[in-house]
Amino acid sequence: MKKPVPVVITIDGPSGSGKGTLSQMLARHLGYHLLDSGALYRLVALAAIKKNIDLSNELAVTQVAMGLDVKFSLDESESARILLEGVEVTDAIRAESVSMGASQIAAYPEVRAALLERQRAFAIAPGLVADGRDMGTTVFPEAQTKLFLTASAEARAERRCKQLLAKGISVDIAELIKDIRERDQRDSTRVVSPLKPADSAIIIDSTTMSIEEVFSRMLAAIN
Repeated sequence: MKKPVPVVITIDGPSGSGKGTLSQMLARHLGYHLLDSGALYRLVALAAIKKNIDLSNELAVTQVAMGLDVKFSLDESESARILLEGVEVTDAIRAESVSMGASQIAAYPEVRAALLERQRAFAIAPGLVADGRDMGTTVFPEAQTKLFLTASAEARAERRCKQLLAKGISVDIAELIKDIRERDQRDSTRVVSPLKPADSAIIIDSTTMSIEEVFSRMLAAIN
């Protein structure tokens, strides 16, 4: 008896576009598994930082990626939890230093190669919602539905600022906008798997939309 082919829905887009929240909403709604690929790069960066490894050392960072011990947990009552070597790091990987480190190491071809098959292994029945920057172009080119979520740098900075302020962290929004634009530039111009919509992707600009409006648009696209 043939195994059922899992449905794969990819959601790509720049940092701060709402991919993470919406991917979790879709995965719960559809009863699918979840892959936060950006978290994998954040986890590699965090693991390397914890081991005092220089992030400019591609070989050493690649070795960290190859031995990454990570688990994602998603249930009906809470947001996705992420475990690194058995320790919850859901909040720790969202630190700005880890975010910048993740963007840096994501440009390394060997790191991307080390994580490629690990990402594809998440595609199991009944289906997968995969969130990232190259899910529809490189990791799951045969995905049944490909979405590309974007928003202006200003809107994304405002969202990030609100998140940080809610945690009691004061930030300079002008500096946030600058960091977001620099990251966009780095992600979209890297040689390996640059950030861009897949040819068949449905592009959704969430700049002036609420989370609920974007979710409805995504469901319509999937259906």
